[in-house]
Amino acid sequence: MADKFISLEGIAKRYPAPGGTTTIFENLWLTMNRGEFTCVIGHSGCGKTTVLNILAGLDQPSEGTVIVDNLAIEGPSLDRAVIFQGHSLLPWRTVMGNVAYAVSSKWRRWSAAQVRAQAQTFIDLVGLTGAEHKHPAELSGGMKQRVGIARALSIAPKMMLMDEPFSALDALTRGTLQDEVRRICQETGQTTFMITHDVDEAIYLADKIVLMTNGPGAVMAEIVENPLPKDRQRTEVHKHPLYYAVRNHIIDFLVMRSRSFVGQTPDFDPRNVPVIRPGAGPIAAPDSTVVRLAAGH
Repeated sequence: MADKFISLEGIAKRYPAPGGTTTIFENLWLTMNRGEFTCVIGHSGCGKTTVLNILAGLDQPSEGTVIVDNLAIEGPSLDRAVIFQGHSLLPWRTVMGNVAYAVSSKWRRWSAAQVRAQAQTFIDLVGLTGAEHKHPAELSGGMKQRVGIARALSIAPKMMLMDEPFSALDALTRGTLQDEVRRICQETGQTTFMITHDVDEAIYLADKIVLMTNGPGAVMAEIVENPLPKDRQRTEVHKHPLYYAVRNHIIDFLVMRSRSFVGQTPDFDPRNVPVIRPGAGPIAAPDSTVVRLAAGH
């Protein structure tokens, strides 16, 4: 049975504007299961980062609520770790110092030895063994993001929030870190909510890809369930018979349908977002609309 772990319940975000208010997004409904990796894709201005900030407790919705593990979010918490576009490391602290600082913030009564042991576990996990003494200025961009990932995971968060963490990196480094994130999430069963503009990144990493319409007034238009196997390998992804069907569907949405989605579907119900299940997937939940996507479409 699915373990509903995170629930966005009718959230909206509005800002004051001359003559009234501007609605960035409204009536967003989404659930995530424990251990699920969800990517959100949409054009700039649709409110993706705002949704992430609300999940992190760094912002508040104008309407609606967010439930995580049966508790409403009321502010920041060490149960939710955030990895930003920039590494956001403390420049005066070493790799060990940055990760240990997070650990000691979560477990204040731990001894120095316990803190260092926990920090070392996650420094090793992201492949930075031997770099513990280095400061951020001595690290490459990819290494800095590895420290950010180690810091986030070291506090054993209930969920990890990622805001385009690889967007500033070169293609080779980005691919390497994507591989690392996939491996770590598989090993730890980490629940992850990630924002990206990269369609291939979403298909490679995510279990579920959420498509948002353009803002202002954005909505979650479709949820694409990834048909690729859980243990997929980068070199094999493009060989899957449904890979290009999924990729073309997402690109078609971003290029064409995202601009006028709501206007073209007057009966759209944000509580019943269509679920795209490529191929002969399992039976849909009773409150979901299911669309099957065949290979080559």
